Amino acid sequence: NKVGPAGLRAVPGRFLSSGGAMNVFNRDMKKRQKQRVAALKDGHQYDYLRNEVGSRVADRVYDIARTFPLALDIGGGKSHIAEHLNKDVVQSLVLTDVSQQNLCRQTEIPTRCIVVDEEFLPFKENTFDLVGSPESHSPAVCAQIQQVLKPDGVFIGAMVGGETLYELRCSLQLAESEREGGFSAHISPFTAVTDLGNLLGGAGFSMLTVDVDEVQVHYPGMMEVMTDLQGMGESNCAWNRRSLLHRDTMLAAAAVYREMYGNQDGSVPATFEILYMIGWKPHESQAKPAKRGSATASFGDLSKISRPTNAGRS
Repeated sequence: NKVGPAGLRAVPGRFLSSGGAMNVFNRDMKKRQKQRVAALKDGHQYDYLRNEVGSRVADRVYDIARTFPLALDIGGGKSHIAEHLNKDVVQSLVLTDVSQQNLCRQTEIPTRCIVVDEEFLPFKENTFDLVGSPESHSPAVCAQIQQVLKPDGVFIGAMVGGETLYELRCSLQLAESEREGGFSAHISPFTAVTDLGNLLGGAGFSMLTVDVDEVQVHYPGMMEVMTDLQGMGESNCAWNRRSLLHRDTMLAAAAVYREMYGNQDGSVPATFEILYMIGWKPHESQAKPAKRGSATASFGDLSKISRPTNAGRS
């Protein structure tokens, strides 16, 4: 085993980032998943969730009353966000993805497509007016996004939250515990909404906005849920994943899923919690909080304010 910074011992394959945080995901496996999905002839049929999330990210771009001369879309190779925007809002776009096959321009906006690993953004500081992304990112990537934004530039992103696929996770855990005497992680860990403030604030963003939405999709059964997750390129890629799940455990989990969460029409729901975040790169023109102790009134004085009487009312 190699010894990392400050004498911390790193497990082989699980390295420490420059910020000292453990890398939870196997980046090479995630790249292979995306490349495999990009090669699928029918891959478009698995884009429904990303298209929906992309449209909701685009709605948040429209909510900002300004035009963005140059925007960056990270990890949105099939234009999931850009296809919902127009050149009146975004005048020029750089579209990136880790897979060349995934890069597909489907927008009226003048666009340059680049193969980029989002962990290593090759752009200069203060380049973009807007950065959008439908992908989850590490603190190191958020810090790079903040750097490539111009002052008063905005980052609008979306990622899956901690309550995503709770039906599938619970069914697998119950079935595996009953059949095998314990359970392992079969779904990648997700971000809790309470962590987003620290994620963006730690990267140097200001005027943070976070909101939560749920998208529920109905499937014929649990197997179809897992098939679509694989088709989306969202199979578990955590280092501590267990690669094998026994057939009888899978069948038991499917039965538990249907019994606990099944609909009257025989379908089963899968819930995706989507976290949306907006952060601005600091600029002197932005509103700033008042200095501590500068208030001229106290909340404690509110009780002393007399209420209006009915005198004089007709």
